[in-house]
Amino acid sequence: MTHVNGYASIQVDSLTPHIGAQVSGVNLDKELSNEQFSELYQAWLDWKVLVFRDQHLDAEQHKAFARRFGTLHVHPMQHSYGGDPEILRVRTTKDSKYTAGNGWHTDVTCDEIPPMASALYIKETPEHGGGDTLFANMYLAYDLLSDTMKSLLENLTAVHDGALPYLGNYKVAPPEGDAYPKNEHPVIVTHPETTRKVLFVNSGFTSHIKGMHPFESKALLQMLFDHIGRTHRLTCRVAWQPNTLTLWDNRCTQHHAVWDYFPESRYGERVSILGNSRPAA
Repeated sequence: MTHVNGYASIQVDSLTPHIGAQVSGVNLDKELSNEQFSELYQAWLDWKVLVFRDQHLDAEQHKAFARRFGTLHVHPMQHSYGGDPEILRVRTTKDSKYTAGNGWHTDVTCDEIPPMASALYIKETPEHGGGDTLFANMYLAYDLLSDTMKSLLENLTAVHDGALPYLGNYKVAPPEGDAYPKNEHPVIVTHPETTRKVLFVNSGFTSHIKGMHPFESKALLQMLFDHIGRTHRLTCRVAWQPNTLTLWDNRCTQHHAVWDYFPESRYGERVSILGNSRPAA
């Protein structure tokens, strides 16, 4: 890690030159000062993924920290998890049929207004290691495309369907009489705060591109998914320890929870923050 200058009330050490930083000098179980929160917010915009070690939070403290950013999100699969509607429990054991997030995705892009951020607090890690999360920089994913490809993608709209992961992969039916969200978003969006361009399709939720034949849509999306999944330059890696909280900007990142620890267990709790507006070009 490399120390980043320019912060007075927190310490920031980068994980890579372009994505990911570890923040110290703050206790998230206490209310942050305005100066601390302002610097933390700017670090979040700058580094996209922030890691906080040795935090000791109960559920209300976890939610209080997230509420500094905005209104809390309720996950479309919360009906199957039960408990606090604003906390998504992420538990994987030797008996699990799947682990949530085991594939490149951006959280809940099937919503009309997807979460702008998520804060995952890991309490239990596998005894013999594993269970890291990879994060990818979608600004850089866009920047690395050719000008010709950018011009093509900027005119396209994609469909994001919650039934793909929740029903197709996880086999969890939606609430009775209801359906999982399904919405359309531009393939290239503009981050509402940084105004930078973002590649906004993901293998978890994006079903197809509107206005294309199925074989055209499938080929183009697969190329973009391969670009994201195989370009290691895009990524940073968060190695979890118990009592670690990681906050990410869901508007410009993707992540992949690596399930490499079977038959051991991993447990955490995630709180997400609603976006202020739907993704726009």
